[in-house]
Amino acid sequence: MRQIVLDTETTGLSWEKGNRIVEIGCIELVERRPTGRHFHRYFNPGREMEPGAQEVTGLTLDFLRDKPRFESAVDELIEFIRGAELIIHNASFDVGFLDYELSLAGRQHGRVSDHASVLDTLAMARERYPGQRNSLDALCRRLGVDNGHRKLHGALLDAELLAEVYLGMTSGQGDLGLAASGEPEAAAAAATAARLAGTSTARVVRRASAAEEAAHAERLAKIAKRAGKLLWPGAGTSA
Repeated sequence: MRQIVLDTETTGLSWEKGNRIVEIGCIELVERRPTGRHFHRYFNPGREMEPGAQEVTGLTLDFLRDKPRFESAVDELIEFIRGAELIIHNASFDVGFLDYELSLAGRQHGRVSDHASVLDTLAMARERYPGQRNSLDALCRRLGVDNGHRKLHGALLDAELLAEVYLGMTSGQGDLGLAASGEPEAAAAAATAARLAGTSTARVVRRASAAEEAAHAERLAKIAKRAGKLLWPGAGTSA
């Protein structure tokens, strides 16, 4: 299963008021394991940051002025998320902004739902921890995720933290280790079916060498001397 942990930073809280995405960060997971692939971009929003947004992100229009516009990265972003499950905290916020940006870039780009499914970790946390604070910081504290280096909001950093939070909230729901062992699921299923059908494969029998048998016999003799007898008489002889 391929998943993309995604976060955005914006010029303000409402895309309906013309606010824009200024940063996007994505982390790829395959079979619940980080692959090392990520997508990270800053964008020139073409408008000022609202004071609250600037305060929590530390981003300014001066810093963003020479960055590309969002539409320049649309095709690359869509290709990165295509066919994946997006893991987003408070997904309605980020998806609303992404759909708005896609619409500005051209109707041919569609909506987020045309390219990927979405899992909202905020909804998951509210179900799992009812009546408790479920912000990303609160979940980090609850699940033992180190976020001490998070002084400001940043899309890539927050995506990295959210990946750890998501894995912590869903521990025990992973695969059975087939991906880690390198054995494809189809091969594992075929092997199981073969065993259940009673088929067998040739086994290689490795005989002990003369030196190994001598060392084994010596070891048994020492055990017999201490214990007075052996529980397995003749165990030191070759079969």
